[in-house]
Amino acid sequence: MLNIELLSQICKVPGAPGFEQRIREFIINEVKDLVDEVRTDAMGNVLAIKKGEKDKKVMVAAHMDEISFIVSHVDDEGFVRFHPLGGFDPKTLTAQRVLIHSNGEDIIGVMGTKPIHVMTAAERTKAPKLQDFFIDTGLKAADAKDRIHIGSPITRERELIEMGECVNAKSLDNRVSVFILIETLRSLKGKTIPYDLYAAFTVQEEVGLRGATTAASGVDPDFGIALDVTLAYDLPGAGPHEYVSRVGAGAAIKVLDGRTICDYRMVQFMKNVATDNDIKYQLELLPAGGTDTASLQRSGKGGAIAGAISIPTRYLHQVIEMASKDDIQLCIELLEACLMEIDNYDWSFK
Repeated sequence: MLNIELLSQICKVPGAPGFEQRIREFIINEVKDLVDEVRTDAMGNVLAIKKGEKDKKVMVAAHMDEISFIVSHVDDEGFVRFHPLGGFDPKTLTAQRVLIHSNGEDIIGVMGTKPIHVMTAAERTKAPKLQDFFIDTGLKAADAKDRIHIGSPITRERELIEMGECVNAKSLDNRVSVFILIETLRSLKGKTIPYDLYAAFTVQEEVGLRGATTAASGVDPDFGIALDVTLAYDLPGAGPHEYVSRVGAGAAIKVLDGRTICDYRMVQFMKNVATDNDIKYQLELLPAGGTDTASLQRSGKGGAIAGAISIPTRYLHQVIEMASKDDIQLCIELLEACLMEIDNYDWSFK
């Protein structure tokens, strides 16, 4: 049974790209008693290391940052302008609450834009642009200028809820993967694994896979497994060939995305493990976008045999991201089984 309270906490803790201090501290506290060693590299990646029996290394990466913003200006009326940290569809920002993290404060604000009542007919037909939005904190101008500083990170505000067989929250991308990796480490505690496991909770994925590139370069793994959400376009109006993945259809084994063609050996290995352990799975081909898989595959000295386990998620990069509780549990089971059985597969080219 999933620890929904823990997942909710992980989703709630702020962690904008480059400002992952609070979520990093939370993760370290959760994993420190589950592994043999915890260390942090210069970029802020957390590496939780569990020793194996043989002299090979497996890196599993789950990025801890979330799509966010950064304060770029506070005007003379106290309204805040911002720059995005990660990809946003501007129409999803309308009427959303945010938190500005400045000088130890979490200042609530709302996204605002020009009211429809005063738009011209032409303006009403156009999709909003990111630069059309501002943040209103309700503070007087002098107070806003005193308390909110340029360069302060901004994260979104929304609680996790359970909906039917799913969870719904902000930042399931990629906090659900952080949860899966922590719970896998918990399940592995006291068990013997074949190879050294480097559980990497990476930074700055949303702005270009930056943390995972550094982490993989430092560890130089033999094998890499990324954990991330993937698009579930199993919605009205979508054709079956457009789904990418389906919520409730099982753990997704990545074949490719916009940055990586997964090693066919890793794909087959994961399929074999899922079949042998009666774990429901689906295959994922994501035509655009990238994940830490690319960094795991190509940033070590000689590259790594890499692939990914993905969590089918609807409404990506919105505050109402939705994933199946069953799929999440299946991803935990598949990851654990892969780590336990990785020495049982013939990894030669054939």
